[in-house]
Order: sequence, then structure tokens, then C-alpha cells
Amino acid sequence: MARGRFIALEGGEGVGKSTQVRALAAALRGRGHDVIETREPGGSEGAEAIRRLLLEGSADRWTPGAEALLFAAARADHVAKTIRPALEAGRWVVTDRFLDSSLAYQGGTGGISIGQLRQLHQVGSDGLLPDRTLLLTLPAEEAARRAEARDRGASDRIGGRDAGYHAKVAEGFASLAAGEPERFRLVDALGDAATVTGRLLAALEDL
Repeated sequence: MARGRFIALEGGEGVGKSTQVRALAAALRGRGHDVIETREPGGSEGAEAIRRLLLEGSADRWTPGAEALLFAAARADHVAKTIRPALEAGRWVVTDRFLDSSLAYQGGTGGISIGQLRQLHQVGSDGLLPDRTLLLTLPAEEAARRAEARDRGASDRIGGRDAGYHAKVAEGFASLAAGEPERFRLVDALGDAATVTGRLLAALEDL
């Protein structure tokens, strides 16, 4: 049986990843693929338990190092219990965030080196990377407006960090995409949801 495809949607707060994961998965099913939707942190029983630890509580609940370790542990369980079995069964996996979020958030802004984070990923998840990473991009003002409308004053401990933090995250994602152009595709997230889904599908045509 042919191995399935692994697709990750990435980007900062408010770019529409969760909406587009659902829409993209539905579109791929319409083309005859067997698709599962998942998310990070989360996507397996153990990872969902760690998700609650990561996203609830005060902004300073964890040190940057502890946060990085928790994300890596959640990802390891997610890969072992959900992603690899699906790929080996020939299914397509579409995830809302993966390793690059850790590199942009804990690496680009949290002060943990990219090399250390990649080493954690190698140990926990055997270095698994998506076949294609779709980076949704928006102007900072529009992303902030969408995030505020989504959260209605109840953002989680990472999403609620200040604008300077999220600007650094965006810079981190841009740097990662520039460094791996064969894996990344930048996708404009402006416009209605159906238009953005069409752009995502176009970025997968070669797969």
C-alpha cells in the first residue's frame, strides 16, 4: 500500500488554520482521498492531556524550556499514535500546526535554539516532517483583528501574548519558509474562506 501524504497548515494567530484544515480535508475527500484532520498540541489522548497543561493557566506558568519539552512530548505521542499509523495505512493527514510552530514560537521567540528543538523532535518523533507545509500569511493588523473576534477576550496563554511577541513569531515562520522552499508554500489568507481553500489546493497539485 502506498504511503499517505502528510500536510501541515502553519501560521500565527488568527490566520484561519483551523477553518482551513476542515475545508481542505473536505476538499481532498471530494477528490477521493481518505483524510484525517488533527491538531497540535493534541491529536492523540496523551497529547490532548498535555495540550491542557500548555494552553491553560497564566502566561508565565512554564519556563521556555519546560514549554518546549511539553510540546515535544505531545508531538511524540501524536506522531506515534495518530500520524504514523494513518500514513502507513495510506491515509492523508492534515494537521493544524506541527514542528514549525515550535521552531517559530519556542525557538524564534522563546529563546530555545532551533538546533535544540530539532534534536528534541529527532528523539521524540524520529524527525518526521510533513510532505508539504502550507504557511498561511496575513498582515499583522488583520490577523490581530481576526484573533480578537475569534477569542472574544478569552485567548489562551500563548495566543494572549503581546503584539511584539506575535510579530517575532511571524518573522520566525518567514525565516523557516525561506530556508526550506522545497517543503513550504506561502498561501495568502486574505479573502473569503473558499478562495483561500482553493489556494491551498493549488499548492498541493504536485502531490
